[in-house]
Formats: sequence, C-alpha cells, structure tokens
Amino acid sequence: MGETTPTATPGVKMNYLIKARPTTSREELVAHWFANHMPLVIAAQHAAAEAGRLHARRYIATLFDAERDGSRTWDGVAQLWWDRALPRPEQPHGTVPTDSFQQKAEPYVPWATREYVVLDGSEHLPVEPLTLNPPFPCTRSGFLKVTFLVGTQPGADHDALFAHWLGVHVPNVRGVMEQVGGFRYVVSHSLEPDAEPYAGMAELYFPDAAAWSRFRETIRPDGMERWTDDSRTVVQRSHTQIIGIP
Repeated sequence: MGETTPTATPGVKMNYLIKARPTTSREELVAHWFANHMPLVIAAQHAAAEAGRLHARRYIATLFDAERDGSRTWDGVAQLWWDRALPRPEQPHGTVPTDSFQQKAEPYVPWATREYVVLDGSEHLPVEPLTLNPPFPCTRSGFLKVTFLVGTQPGADHDALFAHWLGVHVPNVRGVMEQVGGFRYVVSHSLEPDAEPYAGMAELYFPDAAAWSRFRETIRPDGMERWTDDSRTVVQRSHTQIIGIP
C-alpha cells in the first residue's frame, strides 16, 4: 500500500470558493473575474516575486456549471499555490470591495489545503497563452472536471479520515480512473478541517461525460462513508478554466 500513497505537493494550495451576489448574473461575475480581477492578482504576484517577497507560484480558476435546475452552490474556485499558508484575514476578502469583481462576488475567505497529485495528466491540459492580447489570463476547455467538496459527519476523526482517504480511497479511485479513461486526479486535505466547511477536495478530470458516467457505474464503496456526510458534500462539474499563472 505504501508504494501507492501519493506525495504531497510542496507548499500549500489556497482555495477561494466564489459565489455571485444575488443581484449579479453568472456571466457578469465571470466577465469581471477575467477582465478586472485576475490581471490585478497576476500583476501583484509578479511584482512580489521580483521584489523577493512571498508570492503565488501558480494561479488557476475553475468555473463551475449550474445544476440541472439552474442553481449553483458555488460559481467557481480560485486556486493559488504558495510556499506556505496565508493567514486568515480579519474579515472576508471583498467585504469592502477593491475592484469590480469584488463588487459582484459575495465576500470570500481563503481555504488552506495540502495537495496530492495522484494522476498528473497535465499533457491533456495544455496552456496556450493568448497571442493577440496579453498572454494571461487565458482559458482552456475540452474536458469535464468533477470537483468533490467533501463534508464530514459531526465529530468525525479527520486524522483517521485522511489516512483512509490516501491509503484506501485514493487507490480505489485511481484504479477506476485509469480503467474508464480519466486522466487527472488531485486530492487536497484541509489544514484546519475543524474550522472549514469542507474537510477536503477531490478533483477528477475526464475527457467527456461518457467517461464520468462509466466512473460512476464502476466505482464501489471502500469505507470512506464512515466519516463523510453526503448532505454536507457538494459535487460541482466544470468545462472551463481560466489560467492566471501556469
């Protein structure tokens, strides 16, 4: 079992779950995210790097699809990879908006996680910088990504959950992913699971919906349900990502 246990990515992956304000359309939120917010974040990270200060090494946003009834728990997630976790702000970002995106999004908070890349599959997710405009942010699509925001039962032993997740659940999912054609599988565990709404995140990438259907038909329980709670778990589908820093 040890040889199949994934190694943690160095540093910390900070996640920012984003939801539009009630008066903001999804399209409006995304327009301001791409055009107004991401360029500011990219520029700030490059400036910090040039000055020798702490900065994000990568920056990618995933846009979540709506449910069949049109509802959305979240509109997307921004993910930034740092050398260490960022401190919790005294108030959520955007409480006092500093750009047009924050005027359109609900205030949001950082969620620090430790990442494990189980299946890389980066060759299926090319980065193609823009050529007729500034190269970043750019976009990519042509895949189906399924994100599990994993909720747990009250009083769950998170250490036991994480051990089972990596030692038993990851090999189970990886085997089925390889069987059905899934090409990327990433697990992220919360650094402070008792203080977060989700204990962790699993990101599964497929070439199309048919492969995702085969995955659901093939996967079998492995005991992780001992700790998790379906009513607190959110499953989001995605077809598009915005790349700020590859």
